[in-house]
Amino acid sequence: MAVDDPNDNPGGTGRIKKFALDKTPKKLKNPTDIQVRFRTGFVYIAISVVCILVNDITTMVLLAATAGISAGEFYYMLRSDAKLPNELLGIIAAILYPISVFFFGLNGALIVSVGLLIALIAWYVFWTRARVPDVGVSFFGAAYTGLLLSGIMVVRMSLPDPWGGVLVLAIFLSVWANDTFAYLIGRKFGKHKLAPRTSPKKSWEGFFAGLVGSMVVWYAMTYIPGVSMDVAQALSFGLICGLMGVLGDLAESRIKRNSGFKDSGTIMPGHGGLLDRTDSLFLVSVTSAILLLVGGCIPFVV
Repeated sequence: MAVDDPNDNPGGTGRIKKFALDKTPKKLKNPTDIQVRFRTGFVYIAISVVCILVNDITTMVLLAATAGISAGEFYYMLRSDAKLPNELLGIIAAILYPISVFFFGLNGALIVSVGLLIALIAWYVFWTRARVPDVGVSFFGAAYTGLLLSGIMVVRMSLPDPWGGVLVLAIFLSVWANDTFAYLIGRKFGKHKLAPRTSPKKSWEGFFAGLVGSMVVWYAMTYIPGVSMDVAQALSFGLICGLMGVLGDLAESRIKRNSGFKDSGTIMPGHGGLLDRTDSLFLVSVTSAILLLVGGCIPFVV
């Protein structure tokens, strides 16, 4: 018996879908990799910008979601590398890090760290298959994706609205500028490999271009009200954070290579996983918070 084609059903959804497809521009029906990458990146950036600028709570939600998803991708890759991390405890702790800093300041991060360690010790004692390396991987994954990212929460809460959000957005922009400058210059002029065994596509030309991009954005931060930072501090902090961004990127590339993954996930078409997009941000988050606080550029309020 023949099966009816839903597209031939005048009263069904097939006709509507066919009409919409016919009206869709040809270049949008079969997008190129660059187009897919751009659209996904635009959505990610738009969500990030809105959450950062609205208030402390929306920033906390963004960071908690980013930490939780990134932790899940991290543990998924490590399981393929013959590790048995406790994903549940690790993901919960990663999510709780920025939340705890929002409510309890730096003491909150300490509480989550101690609570996670006690829970992992209990898990290790009562689950005989667990090994000490599994405990270490479980703790590292939460700290790597959640604790480091909590530095952004510290910076966001240091200044009143809207300037706390503007400062955080500038830190994000420095990371994006680093990645974008490195990608564009490296793709066009890159001839000398930076770390061929860890990340074959990265070049020294792109590396230096990325540092320049980071320093430029940090220089612009000197104009944000409430930030007491001279030009020398801004350029040096931009250089340090640029280096930390590259280190974070290479660290995640090493994790993927050791685990046999090209991408950490598929949540962001054209980019891979969320961890692939935020790997540079983790170290930059905590580094920028330390530099701004120790340098006396922002008040310590947490």
